[in-house]
Amino acid sequence: MTLTARIEARTPAHRDRAVDGLRALALLAVPTGHWLLGGFTLDGDGAIHNASPLSTFGFFAPVSWVLQMLGIFFLVGGYASVLSYTRHTGSTRAWLGTRLARLGRPVLGVTAVWAVLVPVLYALGVPGDTLRTGATLVVQPLWFVGVYLVVTALTPYCVRAAGRLGAWAAAPLLGSVAVVDFLRYGPFAEAVPSWLSVLNILPGWLFAYQLGVSWGLRRIGRRQAWALLLGGAALFAALLLAFHYPASMVGVPGETRTNSHPPSLLVLALAAAQSGAAILLRDRLGRLLRRPALWAPVVVINLSAMTILCWHQTAMLAAAVPASFLGPVAGLTTAPDTLGWIVARLAWLPLFAGLLLLIGRYARGFETPWTHATAAHRSAAGLLAAGFAVYALG
Repeated sequence: MTLTARIEARTPAHRDRAVDGLRALALLAVPTGHWLLGGFTLDGDGAIHNASPLSTFGFFAPVSWVLQMLGIFFLVGGYASVLSYTRHTGSTRAWLGTRLARLGRPVLGVTAVWAVLVPVLYALGVPGDTLRTGATLVVQPLWFVGVYLVVTALTPYCVRAAGRLGAWAAAPLLGSVAVVDFLRYGPFAEAVPSWLSVLNILPGWLFAYQLGVSWGLRRIGRRQAWALLLGGAALFAALLLAFHYPASMVGVPGETRTNSHPPSLLVLALAAAQSGAAILLRDRLGRLLRRPALWAPVVVINLSAMTILCWHQTAMLAAAVPASFLGPVAGLTTAPDTLGWIVARLAWLPLFAGLLLLIGRYARGFETPWTHATAAHRSAAGLLAAGFAVYALG
């Protein structure tokens, strides 16, 4: 029996294939976005530094609208969490502990491994600036896991809010982000402290998660989904055209404003539109994924979700760091400021994907329970991870 046939045979009849398909799509958007919208430059000492094609090519901004699918990820996360939470027969603390451990193990694994890699690579002649660049890239997607842990911990409160207000439970979160954006970008912006933007982090990412919880409790139907799609799209257009929000959904080097760190109102508008579209397309996507050949990759991607998230930057660095010793290599160590770089980078994507598959074959073990790890092993991994975090963030 082929792998596709085995996966199909083991899939329960009640499995919501559309939700898994949406999660897989959002997961793949993360490495694709980082690989396409992140580049390197090579300095005189042979070290690589972060650069972005968005600094040169403004027309790349709409690409970031498509690849910024964290709204979908949080939507599906809220949907799956509420189903798991309502079916759980134990305590809320036990439910949270299981889910937090599932997210935390892969993060601990990748940071501990990199804590060992940094001194080894330095001893092998990799420049310190290259290692700093690599550490920054490895840590970059892990902020998401921290936010997702906090959001997951708030699931019981999201369930109560959705039970009382339905889809409207997400409205106060949207309003909160709008108020902070007005303060930091409005007429009194100069008098507002810079730290105020941090207040957008939790409501900004909780917004789509709350929508997912309401969806899982069947408090969002097609009418509400159409309202999310059309209202989100209208707000998105207004923010771009009338209020001059930055067009890119990710940070652009040299720009003073960013939409994603922390999330601006534009991120929530996009998340609302994406969420509405996802809910409306659910049945059609579910029918499509009844085909075993399409369903099997979705299952594999979902089973490797945290591996993809934690290790995709390492896969790109596994190609770029050796290339830096060869000098300028188009699409890898050359500045992302020409159309030729875009073509070359597209050609490198299959290599990045192949390296991620190779790394994932071994890193996948971090996602499973560490049943054979002793307390000493766990403590050592924690210390290594903490040391790498200090190095990367320092």
